[in-house]
Amino acid sequence: QVQLVESGGGLVQAGGSLRLSCAASGRIRRINPMGWYRQAPGKQRELVAVITSGGNTNYADSVKGRFTISRDNAKNTAYLQMNSLKPEDTAVYYCNAYITTMISPDDYWGQGTQVTVSS
Repeated sequence: QVQLVESGGGLVQAGGSLRLSCAASGRIRRINPMGWYRQAPGKQRELVAVITSGGNTNYADSVKGRFTISRDNAKNTAYLQMNSLKPEDTAVYYCNAYITTMISPDDYWGQGTQVTVSS
């Protein structure tokens, strides 16, 4: 069974930094892509950043220049380095990955990690 486990959320002051990690485990053949989404209270879930196995990235306009997504393919792990955090970045952050297992491909989500940025 495939699992995505996130870590690294927390409370930080505006202007600070946090690093999120997302580790995939299970009988995995391939992961492509991996990404981060976020959902603030009362708002829809939105894409933050996504990265392919080849390292191509895409970011939401609101985080460009402040957030960096990366991945370690050998460890089946993705990271989100968040710098210059703003109160509007406060949300639950979810890891997402399209994973091909020994059986079939499917879309997987982590349980979410809370990021709170105080002003």
